[in-house]
Amino acid sequence: MTKVLLSLHVLAAIVAIGPVTVAASMFPPAVRRVGLPDEAGDVGTVRLLHRICRVYAGLGLAVPVLGFATAAAMGVLQDAWLITSITLTAAAAGILVAFVLPRQEEILEQLTGRQSVERARTARLAMFTGLFNLLWATVTVLMIVRPGSTTGA
Repeated sequence: MTKVLLSLHVLAAIVAIGPVTVAASMFPPAVRRVGLPDEAGDVGTVRLLHRICRVYAGLGLAVPVLGFATAAAMGVLQDAWLITSITLTAAAAGILVAFVLPRQEEILEQLTGRQSVERARTARLAMFTGLFNLLWATVTVLMIVRPGSTTGA
């Protein structure tokens, strides 16, 4: 059962978190490409990127659920690497929900209303997106390396 849970956990991370990290990273440059408020053609791309982030963030809830089930089955719920990973995952989710998605919505509303978007807004969004991605990369490394693990990995 552990192998099935671990496989589902990894697949959920790839399928759900991967698209969020890519779409969120593409969002600020896509906004900058829209340029003038008259150029509504690229707004569709920006809208699509935001939708991908929103939908796959919701699907991403399966990752920690399956992760907890896997950790319980493996008997590692008390391991420091796992507790650190859980903390970093919570921080990444918090950044996504509190900073990335709301800023994307605000920028999309501006573009839809044919208002220009300040470059500083996209730069701040890119910073939060980068932090989100960095936290997920760190969690991925912790999941692979598992410091203190006795499995030899």
